[in-house]
Amino acid sequence: MTQFGTDVTSDDIIETLGFFDGWEERYKYIIDLGKELPPMDAAGKTEQNLVRGCQSQVWLVTREEGGKLYFTADSDAFIVKGLLAVVLAAYNGKSPAEVSAFDIDGYFEALNLLKHLSSTRGNGLKAMVQRIQAEASAR
Repeated sequence: MTQFGTDVTSDDIIETLGFFDGWEERYKYIIDLGKELPPMDAAGKTEQNLVRGCQSQVWLVTREEGGKLYFTADSDAFIVKGLLAVVLAAYNGKSPAEVSAFDIDGYFEALNLLKHLSSTRGNGLKAMVQRIQAEASAR
């Protein structure tokens, strides 16, 4: 399984998306990224791990190891799983301070992502980011 944040970084995703001409190809790539997310076991799919503000169901589990944060995430929608992979590439394996300092808005702008998502998907993406940033702040 791909380890987002180490095997695939935010820079890798920016670079790869730059190769595609149209958004149809970019969406396909993002969906393919989602298929590479490590599976989440049923025990992680609890009400407590549900991310509020997402149109689809999204679960996020955070663990801290050696001062770094690692996230396991899943969704019931293919495109959302892909968006989770995009977010995890930015945040996984980073310290809480690095998570807080990461320019997520600049990253999304470099991907030109929010302009190509429905407003509900965009709000869900922001909710995922807020949840991860809250997890980092709490540590």
